[in-house]
Amino acid sequence: MGLACVSTGYFLSPFAFSTLTAVAVAGFLSGFAVSLRLAAASCVAIGLPWLIEASDRGEAARTTTQWAAELFLVGIVTSYARRISSDADEQRTAALDRMGRLGDANDLLYSLHQVAQELPSSLDLDEVLDSTMARLREMIDFDSAAIVLREDADDTWAVARRFGARLPETIIASDLPKPLLAASTSGGVISEPNLLRTGGPGLAARAGAGVYAPLRARGSLVGLLVIEHPDAFKFDSRDADLLGGFGEPAALAIDNARWFARLRTVGADEERTRIARDLHDRIGQSLAYLAFELDRIVRKNDRADPVGEDLAGLRSDVRGVVREVRDTLYDLRTDVSDEKTIEEVLGEFARRVTDRSGIDVVIRVDESARLPRLQERELWRIAQEAIVNAERHSESSRIEVFWFSNGVEAVAEVRDDGIGMPDGRVGRLDSYGMLGMRERAASIGATLSVDSVPRRGVTVRAALSGRS
Repeated sequence: MGLACVSTGYFLSPFAFSTLTAVAVAGFLSGFAVSLRLAAASCVAIGLPWLIEASDRGEAARTTTQWAAELFLVGIVTSYARRISSDADEQRTAALDRMGRLGDANDLLYSLHQVAQELPSSLDLDEVLDSTMARLREMIDFDSAAIVLREDADDTWAVARRFGARLPETIIASDLPKPLLAASTSGGVISEPNLLRTGGPGLAARAGAGVYAPLRARGSLVGLLVIEHPDAFKFDSRDADLLGGFGEPAALAIDNARWFARLRTVGADEERTRIARDLHDRIGQSLAYLAFELDRIVRKNDRADPVGEDLAGLRSDVRGVVREVRDTLYDLRTDVSDEKTIEEVLGEFARRVTDRSGIDVVIRVDESARLPRLQERELWRIAQEAIVNAERHSESSRIEVFWFSNGVEAVAEVRDDGIGMPDGRVGRLDSYGMLGMRERAASIGATLSVDSVPRRGVTVRAALSGRS
């Protein structure tokens, strides 16, 4: 190119414009350094021979200077354009990379949202574990998985659920595989891409890769989530992030279910205590009376006094106690259910009370929707206790029972027209089964009030608010 220009008129040659193209291409492709060096080389290669040979060196110098300025300007502009283009490409690449990461994060958040929505609201531990395992299988491709729960009582780990591997039901803490032990002591997910070389063995005998997430709830370690696959490098960082995020709601659901199971055990013990107290209150005094009567009759017989009439009276008393025991057991077995509404149960119980005591029991019901069974059952037991108290202690001729429920709020009210409670005993925990009624009301968040007016009767009212 330089030779063509020198042989055909230097910078006055028609080929001189090709130097601009060369410098421009160099600037676009390689940047400032190459384009400016090429511009300088073109000026020297073409301008210097012209200055030596030209008859009018002034004109040659001016023209060469003009071309040098143009060449350097083209080099600078094209090189700057290249830099701008390069920066734009880098920004575009970075933007696309951020978009990709945001897309991955959005997918992960959506998956975690689905987890939070689909983890069962049930407090049954088996249902929670089954649902957790099923959701885990939908989210991640694995060959084997397990949910291992920590047993604080004896420092062991129970394999609560397993998939794709034969595992023992219980693992001693000292026998935990290395990756599970690491996950139990770390604050995050442990990912082992190649268990055959480092970090192994896994929980399953043929595991080649695994991800292990601690299940933490309320600051305590509940258990571990384990996924494994025979192929090394099967799981990536996305799987680890997904399992880590999945572990948080799963841990809360499992911990809630375990606590609820413990509360049910405590509740069963409390219910047995209530039943024992009911039997003592209702039957204990009668049995004590029979024992005193037997002692009296024995002493009378020792004195050779006639005891025929006393034995006949005792036989009648025993029959009464047997009848009372039968009624008490029947009352304890009577309960509301999905098939039996509280109106039906109240009606049956009212008829039995009327048959054995002659008291007129009137039932009024205003129910548009039923409560959850637990709440309905406790309110029924409160009403039952209040009716029995009125039957035994009020000396009333009429008992009115009112039941209201709209599915959220409820009221159970029992009112008698008897003598009322003695002064100073209204609301006392030891008066007429008040302790049991207050315990039942507190267990469902209801309020219990007892009002007594001398010679006008007692009103017991249990109210459940929709805010409870």
